[in-house]
Amino acid sequence: MATLAPTLTVRLADYADAGDAARVVALLGSYARDPMGGGKPLSEDVRERLVPGLAAHPGAFSLLAFEGDDAVGLANCITGFSTFAARPLVNIHDMAVLPAARGRGVGRALMLAVEEEARARGACKITLEVLSGNATAKGLYASLGYGDYALDPEAGTALFWDKKL
Repeated sequence: MATLAPTLTVRLADYADAGDAARVVALLGSYARDPMGGGKPLSEDVRERLVPGLAAHPGAFSLLAFEGDDAVGLANCITGFSTFAARPLVNIHDMAVLPAARGRGVGRALMLAVEEEARARGACKITLEVLSGNATAKGLYASLGYGDYALDPEAGTALFWDKKL
């Protein structure tokens, strides 16, 4: 799909492939244990339900980044719908790069591949959440044109809120 350097490639994960399924779980697990991912391992229940749940969710897709044969990055994305544009949108739900692979263009390659896939799906925009203290990720996203969302600057920017169920 996307290639940044001779040994860095990005492709769609195949949820039906056991190797890809294991890569998705392992990479998300690494991210979950990172302070930016909450600092806790995924529960066994989540590890078991993750890939079947993604596969069953309409519009879900994952991109895997490889350095040679080693999976080093992951973007889990969910296709939604923009009512104001009456077109699909893509939300990057998880963006993860293994600590040992950071600073080598993996995140940029994943972001560019997400954009390519979003365009192929007819999406009008890409959305994501980023922690206010994650300066590295914010710098990458800003360099690629991402920023605060506002319909009217006088009304302020959008905030991401949640309620656990």
